[in-house]
Amino acid sequence: MFSALTLGCSTSGAASCSSSGKGTCCFEAPGGLLLQTQFWDTNPSTGPSDSWTIHGLWGDNCDGTYSENCDSSRDYTDITSLLTAAGATDTLSYMKDYWLNDDGSSEELWEHEWATHGTCYSTLETSCFKDYTKGDEAVAFYETVVSLFKTLPTYKWLADSGITPSDSKTYEWTDVEAALVKNGNGLKPMVTCDSGSIGAISWYFNVKGSLVDGDFVAIGELRVPSRSNVSNRPSIDSPESSTCSGTVKYPTKSSS
Repeated sequence: MFSALTLGCSTSGAASCSSSGKGTCCFEAPGGLLLQTQFWDTNPSTGPSDSWTIHGLWGDNCDGTYSENCDSSRDYTDITSLLTAAGATDTLSYMKDYWLNDDGSSEELWEHEWATHGTCYSTLETSCFKDYTKGDEAVAFYETVVSLFKTLPTYKWLADSGITPSDSKTYEWTDVEAALVKNGNGLKPMVTCDSGSIGAISWYFNVKGSLVDGDFVAIGELRVPSRSNVSNRPSIDSPESSTCSGTVKYPTKSSS
């Protein structure tokens, strides 16, 4: 449960993608396969030198297809003013440090992520909110994305296994992946490499309840009887495979 807003949905029911039910305010469908996507931007560099940055939260359909730009009437602009008016200044401050655009203004990226992905969530329909004020659902989206990102410290998880950015050192991809699996509780994300350099990562989830006040369940968690000894059980693969292989680079940001 992340957002300061609430829909009052139970989190004891079925997780998204566990059934073919119709999307409601308390059951995310059809886009119930959620990807928390992160960037490692180095050219140009964005964000702190010791953290990945937010790309967004995408709701793929459970079969791997996806919808985009679902309601142009809710393509909000001036996200800074929207969050400020809602009292979500802590969220806004964090976004200014960790949700950054490497090609244009951060406002443009925030607007794009909401319009492209946020408007497609069934649990963020305006009718789901009691005493609705215009933009409440977008505020809830940004708060949820930020809060979920904070639970996924990709930089720290790699550093804990001795994998840190370097302009001279390279790493075996198998070691990088093993570090993510180990520190990510046995769940294997999808990592994207470009010309042999690590550049993006997606952590996969389902959600029990709504995107606003639900519980995010890492893909595979519902199928794992016990999570007390991660190292002694097979990893759970992400729905999509990483594009990295062999030896990979993890370049420093220019501010490192």
